[in-house]
Parts: sequence; structure tokens; C-alpha cells
Amino acid sequence: MPTIGNRGEWRKARLDLLDREKQLTRLRDEVAAERRQLPWVPVETEYVFDTLDGRRTLSELFDGRSQLVVYHFMMGPDWEEGCPSCSFWSDTYNGLDVHLAARDVTFLCASRAPLDKIEAYRKRMGWTFQWVSSQPSSFNFDYGVSFEAGQESGEYNFTEISNPGEENPGISVFAMHDGVPHHTYSAYARGLDALNGAYQILDLVPKGRDEDDLPWTMAWLRRHDQYG
Repeated sequence: MPTIGNRGEWRKARLDLLDREKQLTRLRDEVAAERRQLPWVPVETEYVFDTLDGRRTLSELFDGRSQLVVYHFMMGPDWEEGCPSCSFWSDTYNGLDVHLAARDVTFLCASRAPLDKIEAYRKRMGWTFQWVSSQPSSFNFDYGVSFEAGQESGEYNFTEISNPGEENPGISVFAMHDGVPHHTYSAYARGLDALNGAYQILDLVPKGRDEDDLPWTMAWLRRHDQYG
């Protein structure tokens, strides 16, 4: 049950919380600055992708810009639909590409599913962002989101885990320098929270994400065209 108080009590508590929120904002800025100082690692593998414009290399995916953000969308080669959780995240991405392009950033999603399956699902969801197939190369495996069927262990989120599953979510960031793409950052699991606009709003409301009593964290979740 909530604490019931008067406006004065609410304002005092709110100002105390505001101080904590400002501390968090400053810390987030500090962490973001540290993130930008990570070493850049040259990408030595010539990764190729299937796109609506034909087969493209990683360098060509930059589309003339100096920065590239790839969201690793969970959709395996034999899947007919994308992962519900990745779909939840991706509902946030529509319309972002034009704003990011204005800041010298190309954004896209990549999955191991073949391009025709990706396109069918993208159109069903009504998404307009670019989504490519990484199936022609080892890209997803090398960046820690895909594993072989039945693999007993593997490194996910920089930790060795058991039974990692064939597909997992993540994001990888690249920068172009002297004509060579460089890997600058990757995040996985809860490191992706900041990309989910709906969760950011749910964190503002009294019930929060309201997931503690569910069988698993996102048991409530459906693709946006599957809610009753």
C-alpha cells in the first residue's frame, strides 16, 4: 500500500529523490564518458550481410557515416517470427534512424534469419528501420550473441555460462577510422535496458515493471499485434 501524505510531505520527499536522481544523471554521464574512452579494436574479418540493396560488407553498412550501431535481434535461421523480447525493444526504434543519421550514426538490426523471413516479419510489425541478415558470415558468433545448437557452454555478457542458447540479444558499436571499421563497444542482457523506452516509462509509475510475482521476468509480454 502507498504512503498517503499531504502536498508538503510529497514535495519534501520528491526533493530528496531529486537529489538522488541528479546523482544518477551525473554518474551516467561519467560512465558514458568512460565508455567512449574504451580502446578501438580493428575488425579484421570481412563480414558480409544480405540487405535489401544486395550483399554488403560491414564497412558498407556504415552508409557513408563514421559510426555504426548494430542491435543483435534474436531471430534464428529457421524461425518464422522474431523474439518477443527483441520485438518489445524494437518497437522503440522506429523513426530513430533519421535523427541518428543527423549525428553521423547509422543504426540497424541484424539477425541470422534469411532476409526474406526478416522482411516478412518487419513488415508485419510495421517497422521502418533497416534490418539485415548476418547469415552469410560468422558475425553473430564472433560478437557473442549466437552459439551452436546444443553448445554446453559459452561466453555471454563477458561471463562463461552453461547452455547459452542459440540466439541471445546484444548491441555492438563500430567506428570507421582510416577506412577500417573498429569495434568500440558491446552490451548484453540488462545492459540493453536503456534502449527500451517502455521500460523507462514503467520505471516512473507506482507499480514499476510489476514483474516480481510472474513465473519469469517478461511472462506478461506479447508481440504488439498479439495482445488480446
